[in-house]
Amino acid sequence: MQPMALNRRRAMAGVAALAVCPRSAVSAAGTPPVYIADMHAHLFFVGPKPASTQPLAANMSGGRATLVSWALVGDQPWLKIAPGGFAPNGKPARGEATVWLKAEADRAKAHLSGQGLPLVLTASDVAKALSGKPHVVLSVEGATFADVDGGELKAAYDLGIRHVQLVHFLENRIGDVQTAAAHLGGLTDHGRAVVEACNRHGLLIDLAHCTERAVDQVLEVSKVPVVWSHSSLAGWKALLPIAQPAFARRQLSSSAAARIAGKGGVVGLWALGADVGTTVESYTDRLLELADRLGDDHVAFGTDMNALSRPALSSYADLRRVVDLMLKRGRSDASVRKIAIENYARVLTTALVAKVS
Repeated sequence: MQPMALNRRRAMAGVAALAVCPRSAVSAAGTPPVYIADMHAHLFFVGPKPASTQPLAANMSGGRATLVSWALVGDQPWLKIAPGGFAPNGKPARGEATVWLKAEADRAKAHLSGQGLPLVLTASDVAKALSGKPHVVLSVEGATFADVDGGELKAAYDLGIRHVQLVHFLENRIGDVQTAAAHLGGLTDHGRAVVEACNRHGLLIDLAHCTERAVDQVLEVSKVPVVWSHSSLAGWKALLPIAQPAFARRQLSSSAAARIAGKGGVVGLWALGADVGTTVESYTDRLLELADRLGDDHVAFGTDMNALSRPALSSYADLRRVVDLMLKRGRSDASVRKIAIENYARVLTTALVAKVS
């Protein structure tokens, strides 16, 4: 057995043990706390509510969230507000998106450092989050920076990024996006190389915003499970009176969600009010329906916090209420733990330990 394989097994065994019984203070009844993970959240450095006015540590503490993915928007400078969301507004020059990502990552790390929030860099960091020590996963929404030769993935890893969403609103060389006319045939040859590079460098792959054909092609290429971090299932009726809601373009078909789950992956539910309702109760209804369809091992929170209008959840204290409500409704402790944190921790750890040195 090679030393690397032994280390991977030890890391996975350690995380599995912590998932069953985290090393943390327990209640009087001997039950460990249920901590919270979020596969997709935002803080911005521009706009009416910049990160300086929304300290992430306080928000996480308010809900006992210990594993939060902060999504840096890789194509943000080249987007504009449009009916139903965002639309492209120009294209970056060669290398410009990489410069933007580094600057944004530096801003995010400075924000986190000032609050004593460490980054998830290794599987042991995920284990610490499972045991109750808050950590943040630096992620990027839209791998526009990887449009040159794919070598940029190593640079992203070196920046501290561990979770990469392949596409967003701005079209790139990786594959087709849900919100534009498909013309690349799903995943491109370049996109295939990006997927392989993510596997090689220990970066979790996120399929949100990909077309269904691209989803299937990534599932064929990736050697480890992937996530669809945020949205919902196609066919769900809008919970606010909206004719032909624009968010329907962002939904995932039930069959594609099942294929992601079938490969060991996880699907996250966002908190868009028009889709899941504007209350903790309506969000919980949708979440449990998703879990009933895909299985408790394949569902997680993917709130899209701070990027939605009329959200069902606006803080991790709200998400704590979802956890409490699931338990109150009779969902088993084991089921709630999987949905709340263990599923995201599992796929993230798997990606991290699959890294090839």
